[in-house]
Amino acid sequence: MTRKTIEIKGIDPFQIMGANDIYLRMLADKFPLKIFARGNQIHLEGETDHIEQVNRILGEMLLTASQKGFIETADVETLINLELSDHPLDQEITADTVILFKKSGAIRPRSTNQERYFQATLKNDIVFGIGPAGTGKTYLAVAIAVAALRNHEVKRIILTRPAVEAGESLGFLPGDLKEKIEPYLAPLYDALHDMLPADKLKSFTDQHIIEILPLAYMRGRTLNNAFVILDEAQNTSSMQMKMFLTRLGANSKAIITGDITQIDIPDRHSSGLIEAKNILQNIDGIDFVYFNPGDVVRHRLVKEIIKAYNGKDTER
Repeated sequence: MTRKTIEIKGIDPFQIMGANDIYLRMLADKFPLKIFARGNQIHLEGETDHIEQVNRILGEMLLTASQKGFIETADVETLINLELSDHPLDQEITADTVILFKKSGAIRPRSTNQERYFQATLKNDIVFGIGPAGTGKTYLAVAIAVAALRNHEVKRIILTRPAVEAGESLGFLPGDLKEKIEPYLAPLYDALHDMLPADKLKSFTDQHIIEILPLAYMRGRTLNNAFVILDEAQNTSSMQMKMFLTRLGANSKAIITGDITQIDIPDRHSSGLIEAKNILQNIDGIDFVYFNPGDVVRHRLVKEIIKAYNGKDTER
């Protein structure tokens, strides 16, 4: 007898369970499992193979509800029939392996290190993701934060990045603060636009539920009930990194991402990310996840480019 608890995140559990738990009863009728709900959790008891089948169906139900905005009896019947056919559902899309469901699909870890990264954020309040470009550090961090916001685990998201090219002195640039810093935060905006409808993103930013700020403007703040992301952390100084890490307040979590092979500040050895990596390793509640070229999820040539440059650096 195997037991599994699945937490429904980022969507109203009522959509997945149905009125009077009708969808769960449909599953229990087709699979020899004990299935019951408590709050936003679905509990499964039975043989492992049957639990995995129902978990796949629940994952596809979540994806369907996210794409359509609702789910109906016919959808559940179709998914059950597909799982019981000779062509079962995608084994990678389950209710507990996906970070975020969006209209265009599901966001999930695609490598062992990405899975470690995701799991580390569930178990720790501060997680560092360190590795080369294209490994999903920033994109997954934003997905994890959006999922936490949807699930009411936090009340807001703060995204920040050092504006190295402007020397953190943005006053001479035209426009308001948002317009001045926007070019430096483009990867964060790209991720948000991929995960949230334009009107929802605008509403969140207008209400300061999602804030996008240069690192220099984080000083003096205490961030409670927030998910905070520091991107391009290799370009922070020791003082900036310390300032950022000490902004965390009650019920807040942080992800810090960076690539120590792409440091743009004049003194590479003064990088706040390198210092943090060296002095914070053994603190409970802080975890470090390291990515490598094998985790690259961009164009296939990006992986080869990273390997080539790494080889060039080794020859020096």
